[in-house]
Amino acid sequence: MIFSSRSTLRSMGILSENAVPYILFFSVSIMASADFILFYFFKNSGSIRAVMRSKIALVSLVVISAYYSWSILEGLLQYAASSLDYIKLSYMLLPYNPFAFNFPFQSLQPPSLAHPFGTNYNGEDILTRILYATPSAAEISTVVVIFAVIVGSIIGIFAGYFGGIIDEILMRITDVFLAVPGLIIVIAISVILHPTYTSAMIGLMVPWWSTYARLFRSQTLVVKNMNYIDSARLSGLGNFGIIIKHVFHNTIDPIIAYAALDFGNVILTYSVLTFLGIGLQAPGYPEWGSMVSNGMDYLPQAWWYPLFPSLAILLIVSSFVVLGDRLQDVMAGRISY
Repeated sequence: MIFSSRSTLRSMGILSENAVPYILFFSVSIMASADFILFYFFKNSGSIRAVMRSKIALVSLVVISAYYSWSILEGLLQYAASSLDYIKLSYMLLPYNPFAFNFPFQSLQPPSLAHPFGTNYNGEDILTRILYATPSAAEISTVVVIFAVIVGSIIGIFAGYFGGIIDEILMRITDVFLAVPGLIIVIAISVILHPTYTSAMIGLMVPWWSTYARLFRSQTLVVKNMNYIDSARLSGLGNFGIIIKHVFHNTIDPIIAYAALDFGNVILTYSVLTFLGIGLQAPGYPEWGSMVSNGMDYLPQAWWYPLFPSLAILLIVSSFVVLGDRLQDVMAGRISY
């Protein structure tokens, strides 16, 4: 069965206005992040050379680059398909229609040339659904990490720079979010707002900034006592000018390394949420976590059903962990330029 219109998908609960990913915002976020990272490495070319000396880190960077390139391309196609009311556009680069219902004829087919990752219970191609689900995982990790860095930098730098009662208030608020496991907060918010993709994103954004706030504060406490800060004050530069021009610029290095690790953390957490049935864009919509969850019911006969989505999660998360770990070693001076 081939779905060819948005109205057909809506009638089956596959697509709705609220279910469409915020792909344009995601793409702008990706481009802004890429510009910042490229600018950072251009100014610190020794850092990128040190990272690239590791073959594992280089492979990880290639995997991450391919992951985001595909996510942006496929994500824009999905957005265009929704906007133009022509759903075939969303899977024009995929082997099959990710929503093609072929039960019982293609149900639980093992890996083959026609279906390299096999099919699920409904006869849908697993490789196609993994590729189709990639943009949502990339989008939510990007939006959450960027939001966490922005909010964490504002709270952490202000707390560390001004100190006193401002520091006390901001850090006590931060400690509240750090004291409660983030997954519990995410699940609670998602349940309150109804377990949708948007509520999962909001749920992840709410507690995720707290670690960044602590990191920025600790770096600010060191930086604000440097001689160049005193020189900036003597030159007549105000507090906000010092924060923007000197403090943020000199506290961002370790945050970049942590953020690289954190992309993997967000993807893994989101996969756990969709495994539990929280954060699904719509019934039947492919998500890596939900694919693993559904496949568990057919073990050990259909071993490929949960295996390949799990490997997709493992590959992307491991790539971010390896790259982030290498960046942390470089920033800490354990690896020379």
